[in-house]
Amino acid sequence: MNPSEKPVAVVPSIADAKQSRAPTRGRANKPTARLVRRSAKPNQHAKKSVTPRRSSKTAKVLALLNRPGGASLQQLQKATGWQAHSVRGFLSGALKKNMGLRIDSVKSDDGERTYRLASK
Repeated sequence: MNPSEKPVAVVPSIADAKQSRAPTRGRANKPTARLVRRSAKPNQHAKKSVTPRRSSKTAKVLALLNRPGGASLQQLQKATGWQAHSVRGFLSGALKKNMGLRIDSVKSDDGERTYRLASK
């Protein structure tokens, strides 16, 4: 037998040893969830015509804003028990953006701001 014909023992390489390790518990071994991308929410710009419950704060605010003279910020604060920034945020967020209502804001000569629902 020639020296070149001797069987050579196969020695595992370092890369093979790392791959043969038992899987570790980690993020890489968790099943991947399918990602669903949506370009826009359905009916994102559609305004809801929601009628609030009778005794809710939303109903109280809408009743005050429906009056011919509207309601001042202090009147809205007293009716809801909210602070001024919360009332203004509610008018902008819940009523304008979510319910699609138009709200007029008028500042009087004495500096008091009055809010009322605008007619369409």
